[in-house]
Amino acid sequence: MDNRTVARYTMVVIGLVLATLLLLLLAYETRQVLTWIVIAVFFAVALHPAVSWLDRKIGWMRRWLATLVVYLVAVAVIGGLIAVFVVPLVREGTQLADQLPKIIADVRAGRGPVGSLAERFHVLDYAESHAGQIRGYLSGLGASTLTVLRGAATGVAGAVTIFVLSYLMVLEAPKVVDGFLGLFSERRAERIRRVGHACARTITGYITGNLLISLICGLLTYAVLAILGVPFAGLIALFVGLADLIPLVGATLGAVVGVLAAFTDSVTAGVVVLVFFVIYQQLENHLLQPLIFSRTVRLNPLTVLLAILIGVELTGILGALLAIPVAGIIQIIARDIWDSRHGRPEPALPMSDSSGSETIRDTP
Repeated sequence: MDNRTVARYTMVVIGLVLATLLLLLLAYETRQVLTWIVIAVFFAVALHPAVSWLDRKIGWMRRWLATLVVYLVAVAVIGGLIAVFVVPLVREGTQLADQLPKIIADVRAGRGPVGSLAERFHVLDYAESHAGQIRGYLSGLGASTLTVLRGAATGVAGAVTIFVLSYLMVLEAPKVVDGFLGLFSERRAERIRRVGHACARTITGYITGNLLISLICGLLTYAVLAILGVPFAGLIALFVGLADLIPLVGATLGAVVGVLAAFTDSVTAGVVVLVFFVIYQQLENHLLQPLIFSRTVRLNPLTVLLAILIGVELTGILGALLAIPVAGIIQIIARDIWDSRHGRPEPALPMSDSSGSETIRDTP
């Protein structure tokens, strides 16, 4: 190899390294937009089957109309759920604001469950000895009001952007997929289509399964707290249901808040809620999750744990939410590469015929 060839290879390597660094820098600088795009992709994948089914069942309905109908239904369902929660939450929030002076007075006097707990754990003594630090912290919170408002505005803009992006992704999905697959041979395109179908099924199964599990958790928590007469049961159950969306630690975090809230009402309620969460988490871990995820995200517990830890380290809570479906997608792709290299037969791909029913077509 002469010096000219060595110099050319060196320049190529240096160029690739610089291009990689620039790409990583670009990804870091646009990380918020990339996050919105990833979330939009997940929503698009989750709603795409409904759009395709409606487009296939109603022959006169164009795809843009089917997409619009599905998204309007999704917005209506989300709005209905919010309305169902908002009314009791507003009522309980108003009650909390009305009872707050009495609660503070009870805490100072050591009366009631909250006051007795504060007296037992010397909360008032701690507050008095650290009054300066607490005032400084509260003043810091007041100074960060502009930051909070800016974050709220960014959140609203992100929600609108995610909605529009996912809508356009579903609307243009057939053209994009057909154009992309047209770059490959028929056999390779069929293989990519089969793997993509499996990955989409994994994402859809995880999203619907996780939402269903969280809904069950929130409803059961509300029922137990309401039966025991724990105040603000709706607020606590909503927090527990939302926390349960976070894999690995979400259920424990929600249980801690629920148990503490129950103990502030009475010791009996606290013990009952503690027993409920212990039993429910065992049922969720060993019955609900295997039953719901067994046919979609087929990952062993060790892989799930490693995926969640890596996802949390990389992108925080969002990484924890996306870790399991991403790990499932990686597993599907790795298994397909392994099977193809070892000459194993490829599974059949479910396709839809013109009548709308699913048929099985063997890959070539």
